[in-house]
Amino acid sequence: MTDDDTTGAIAPATAAAREVLSDLPRTMRWQEDLYQDLHRHPELSLQETRTNRIIADRLAHWGYDVLEVGGGVVGVLRNGDGPCVLFRADTDALPVQEDTGLPYSSTVDGVMHACGHDLHITWALGAAQLLATHQGAWSGTYVALFQPAEETAEGAQAMVDAGLVDRVPRPDVALGQHVMPARAGLVSSASGPRLSAADSLRVTVHGTGSHGSMPHLGVDPVVVAAAIVLRLQTVVSREIAPADFGVVTVGSLQAGAKSNVIPDRAVLLLNVRSYDEAVRERILAAVERIVRGECDAGGCPRPPTIKYYDQFPLTTNDVAVTDVVSAAFAGHFGQDRVAELAPLTGSEDFSIVPDAFGIPYTFWTIGGFPADAPPIPNHNPRFAPVLHPTLETGTEAAVTAVLAHLSTGG
Repeated sequence: MTDDDTTGAIAPATAAAREVLSDLPRTMRWQEDLYQDLHRHPELSLQETRTNRIIADRLAHWGYDVLEVGGGVVGVLRNGDGPCVLFRADTDALPVQEDTGLPYSSTVDGVMHACGHDLHITWALGAAQLLATHQGAWSGTYVALFQPAEETAEGAQAMVDAGLVDRVPRPDVALGQHVMPARAGLVSSASGPRLSAADSLRVTVHGTGSHGSMPHLGVDPVVVAAAIVLRLQTVVSREIAPADFGVVTVGSLQAGAKSNVIPDRAVLLLNVRSYDEAVRERILAAVERIVRGECDAGGCPRPPTIKYYDQFPLTTNDVAVTDVVSAAFAGHFGQDRVAELAPLTGSEDFSIVPDAFGIPYTFWTIGGFPADAPPIPNHNPRFAPVLHPTLETGTEAAVTAVLAHLSTGG
């Protein structure tokens, strides 16, 4: 597709978006109430029962065929001939004690929507209603997918394992978005690797317990674990090319409970980030080699136990899909509100869904904080995006991106 072809394709999509979004002020009235309700009642990963019920009831009311798949909810709206577009929103909260001071703060002790998934749901439902009430502006099939358990990297795979690919129409493209600590009203997109792959590892070092006064009669796993922590720092600095990106973090080291008792084990929790599959494999191989090597050197009575969990794939935005969406954003928002999305070291399981279908995708971000205030990062107890213009920006972006791929008139 040439640049001229892309421009021509976007013009009717922008016109359709204007028509569909003409009802946004009315939609915003219930969206604001819904967002505050969702924020008050967060639910942890794979426990999104109340949230799913709200989503399913609204989709059914607007005429969608509603399916429950793998702990998530899918709404399908068939509207004549044309492409099929899937838009995904995640729904789970985090085990974080809220400290925002908001009048609609979480009512669940120790649980909070600290990553903005309550916004994601509200955006996606707003787009779902607007598309359902303006079917004359577009044709094709719209799939609204609400995914559980993004925070634990379980939800997308759970939906795929539950037969998602066989139970909904095959989309031509998949779309998704996320609120981030950037200027409110700003929409950022770019092609290529945008969100890093992530792997968490639980490493158990096995020692032999002993009295603190008799270390020679045991094998101290604390010393071995300490050596592992120090040696892991050389993986990125000495085994990965300087031009490549990689992070190895030891987030937890737990062993023992008393000063004069040598424990029989130490447990380390590791996190690895990368933007390239070859780099990812090299880092993980180095981590395993170092862990096993230090255990051998320390005389551990048996090999370490290494368990992988919370594994997120690399998010690589398709060039053609991203070009269409970015052009649509520029046409709708204006260039001053559209930015290049720099690679982020956060991770997502979104791409598992389009990869299961074998379709291209793109994923972008929405800013949610005042330009003159220091942004609060996701997962922070004080994470509180400003309601406006964040709520309307995310809804507009969802509608605009979807209509850039559905058949439109005008």
